[in-house]
Amino acid sequence: MSNINIIAPRPHVITCKAAVAWGAGEPLVMEQVEVSPPQAMEIRIQVVSTSLCRSDFTAWQSHAIFPRIFGHEASGIVESVGQGVTEFKEGDHVLTVFTGECMQCRQCTSGKSNICEVLGLERRVVHSGCAVKVSPLAPLEKICLLSCGVAAGLGAAWNVADICKGSTVVIFGLGTVGLSVAQGAKLRGASRIIGVDTNPEKGENAKAFGITEFLDPNDPNEPIQQVIKRITGGGADYSFECIGDTGMITTALQSCCDGWGLTVTLGVPKEKPEVTAHYGLFLTGRTLKGSLFGGWKPKSDLPSLVEKYMKKEIQIDEFITHNIPFEDINKAFNLMREGRCLRCVIHMPK
Repeated sequence: MSNINIIAPRPHVITCKAAVAWGAGEPLVMEQVEVSPPQAMEIRIQVVSTSLCRSDFTAWQSHAIFPRIFGHEASGIVESVGQGVTEFKEGDHVLTVFTGECMQCRQCTSGKSNICEVLGLERRVVHSGCAVKVSPLAPLEKICLLSCGVAAGLGAAWNVADICKGSTVVIFGLGTVGLSVAQGAKLRGASRIIGVDTNPEKGENAKAFGITEFLDPNDPNEPIQQVIKRITGGGADYSFECIGDTGMITTALQSCCDGWGLTVTLGVPKEKPEVTAHYGLFLTGRTLKGSLFGGWKPKSDLPSLVEKYMKKEIQIDEFITHNIPFEDINKAFNLMREGRCLRCVIHMPK
């Protein structure tokens, strides 16, 4: 026994490299940035991998606040923790999430919602409530996709829509989110999963995720909602808008059947955030629901998705079309602009 007190060193300001966006659509610039030590209830993470999400791309093209550092769909290792943090320690493997879970507010304790009143949406720093501890055996360069897109699509199919076996599903937009909805619908036993996209090249690749039929909405002979109602005998049981186009939400509603047709919207609109629809669509029994992060509570639910991936019960690897070193990050933005990728995983220097 000793009366000597050993005081752990306090975290200090560190300097690291970041890809900084200085203006809408401009190439990201490698800069040296200072990262403050974690404050109370915060953690500082050494990012290992991050995948480029469509919402990052949309914000980069828009008149968002600049300068800005993107990369919310990330995985990494806890480097240091702030005062009051007991859930994490240095060396823990984590996923970052854009919405938190305090586990104490009205929303978190309701059992009905994943919209945390305390932590809300994306933070400027990593609050410990916006990170999820995961198994150190899970490959960080793969599971980073569960921080947003893949989890959002699976959850929309399972939690929000609760797709039932034998149903007919139509999905507008066959990017990562839309194909994740398709995967979820396939695993739930949907009999028909119809994919709609303006890029015909996506049709064949989409079959690997569960799409059974492909439609191009630009066919001039008949509006796409009429095509869907005709080939499904009155409309789909479920429709999903995964584009970020509020006009397409109306089209998705019109593609559903009377009585019980359910439309789920997941996309983040680039413009015109207001939704317009004829009241008759609702009077005849259709329902429109919004979905944030697929209804998942990050801390409570994401570890189970990681476990499903480790057991090969869900696909993640197939969404990764490109692996790119950090210094070539602008290539990822260009690939997404050209529509030639699903997810580009950015690998940080070791």
